[in-house]
Amino acid sequence: MPSPTDNDARLTRILKRVRRIELITRGLVKESLGGQYHSRFKGQGIEFDDFREYQAGDDVRFIDWNVTARMNDPFVRKYVEERELTVMLLVDVSGSGDYGSQDDSKRELAAELAAVFGFSACANQDKVGLVLFSDEVEAFVPARKGLSHTLRIVRDILNATPRSRKSNFKPALDVALQRIAHRSLIILISDFLVPGTDWEHSLRGVAAKHDVTAVQVADPRELDLPKAGRVCLQDPETGEQVVLNTSSQAVRLLYEQRISAHFDSVSQALRRCGVESVKASTGDNYVPALKAYFRARRKKR
Repeated sequence: MPSPTDNDARLTRILKRVRRIELITRGLVKESLGGQYHSRFKGQGIEFDDFREYQAGDDVRFIDWNVTARMNDPFVRKYVEERELTVMLLVDVSGSGDYGSQDDSKRELAAELAAVFGFSACANQDKVGLVLFSDEVEAFVPARKGLSHTLRIVRDILNATPRSRKSNFKPALDVALQRIAHRSLIILISDFLVPGTDWEHSLRGVAAKHDVTAVQVADPRELDLPKAGRVCLQDPETGEQVVLNTSSQAVRLLYEQRISAHFDSVSQALRRCGVESVKASTGDNYVPALKAYFRARRKKR
């Protein structure tokens, strides 16, 4: 059992990482990504709010002729002029996220990407919430505004000690479907190293109600086995071990084919659900991918 001193040291490390992530991502949002987020996710609201009497300068297209006829005075339909968005971050904290062959693990990369969306929403006066999941919902943080709330979300991602090390999207997607009433932006952040695509039906249901984006985090060593002789590989979620001769070209080729086939099936499932995706890898610059994402979404809009 960790001693109080161990816990204090761990908390100190986490707070340093939170501060580092805050400095990196707030700078990106301010200098590069914030405006693109704003142009993509802000604009005149489409939800009806109320009626009011016509005033000089009002757009005549908003006149409601039925109400005008009843009241004998012109009335216009009033809409919410600026849509308040709720951003819900669904972050995978299963065992495979702890792996990292670079300076950061996939979990740390996930926290940084979550912070980019969180600080963009914060700068735009939008709400941000969080669902941490493994093969169950590990934590639910209701959406709120504010810098301190966004920092709390980043800290929770880094500090999470999940009850389970396995991964399954369905519980988190069910929460998004049942507990988020209004149409929101759902950001699903995971390495997508889950067996099969049984989650597709649940994701399709969420995508029909909300605006969903999948952010796929990866590590280069997971995609390309190093030539390192006989090594023992362990599945971080199941504990299963296998010994491979990585010096064998046939072994490396078979591994690459299988991992490629898996991610191809993931990409196809996301497309069938109408979900756009962003890919990021530890050790690489994810900013170009996020910029391309925002530009593509703005064009579609």
